[in-house]
Amino acid sequence: MSDLISAMDVNSPSIYAAFGSKEELFREAVALYRATEGGRIWGAMTTAPSARAAMETVLRVSAVEFTRPRKPRGCLIVLGALNADDGNEAVRRELQELRAENITMLLRRLKRGVAEGELPNGPDWRAIATFYITVQQGMSIQARDGASRKALLAVADCAMAAWDGLVSCGRDEGSL
Repeated sequence: MSDLISAMDVNSPSIYAAFGSKEELFREAVALYRATEGGRIWGAMTTAPSARAAMETVLRVSAVEFTRPRKPRGCLIVLGALNADDGNEAVRRELQELRAENITMLLRRLKRGVAEGELPNGPDWRAIATFYITVQQGMSIQARDGASRKALLAVADCAMAAWDGLVSCGRDEGSL
């Protein structure tokens, strides 16, 4: 909070008058982050011409966003408030819900691919969406630890090399 007050050249009462609490300030920061950095990742995914392209777009745009110069590395939604204490349990839970929404967005895109005949009915699409989100979240952690954009793009390439094997794994017809 002291860093923010210093960077904004305001005093504590002004921050609290504007936002009410640290928690509300954090929520506003998350909303802005989702509309900007997150918007570039997920917006590109929704306009991709295929489910495969959507998955690749999420990973490749994440690699770029997570390593932008003069920006904090990684993803605020992934890295913010992972460990709860008495002071941040509500925020941790909200970020957990946002991460779950990301899986849901990928799952919807995969199901759309099935409905459009692009993808087969049968694979465990939730597991596949979770796999790709896990890769993306790991890329965020790697970025925070200093991984280069080139290294993260290589991770994206490796994850996409698994695509054909993942989408060809059959399951019961009721898996959707």
